[in-house]
Amino acid sequence: MLVTILDYEQSPLFTPREKAALHFAELMAGDHKKISDELFTRLRQYFTESEILELGWRIAMFVGYGRLVYALGLEDVGKLCPLSFTHEQEQPAAG
Repeated sequence: MLVTILDYEQSPLFTPREKAALHFAELMAGDHKKISDELFTRLRQYFTESEILELGWRIAMFVGYGRLVYALGLEDVGKLCPLSFTHEQEQPAAG
């Protein structure tokens, strides 16, 4: 199912609202200079001004986090710091 995100604009699995948000995220993560008034017009069809701002902040945080992880060479952090237990092991035994 995740592979459908690569062609989100054509996929019937995403609503027009989700497609607008994904387009915003795609441009923020890629060539942010392509963000245009037309994009904000599209976003305003589905989101309030406050929601657009919140969405933009969340996208910016995740894009920035991803770039920092890359810059620090931490892409394999999951391999370097594997979880030593599962959630089932953490639960106390029923008594």
